[in-house]
Amino acid sequence: MDPSRIYEGLIIAVVGAVALIGINYLIKRYKERRDTHKIEAWLTEATTNKDSQKQWRSTRAIASHNNLTEERVHAICSASKKIVLSTSVKNEDKAMWGIKRIVRP
Repeated sequence: MDPSRIYEGLIIAVVGAVALIGINYLIKRYKERRDTHKIEAWLTEATTNKDSQKQWRSTRAIASHNNLTEERVHAICSASKKIVLSTSVKNEDKAMWGIKRIVRP
């Protein structure tokens, strides 16, 4: 077997692996941004409604309305710069989230 053909095959394999990793990363980032935007838009709409007095929404409510898991919602809300976690003593047993510009002006 010719060593140059082995190197060519190795280079092709490395380039293919890097391309696959890059594509997977881009897909992950796209889904993360899509879900973040979905949650931020819903939370803004749900907490700025004139009929609604609720400024904080639970992880379960957000997950239910956006068709996401509670774990996914918690991870996205924790990472978002626009969403904050309630630090109220009465909400210690469940995570309550709000839009930063609305709840902490």
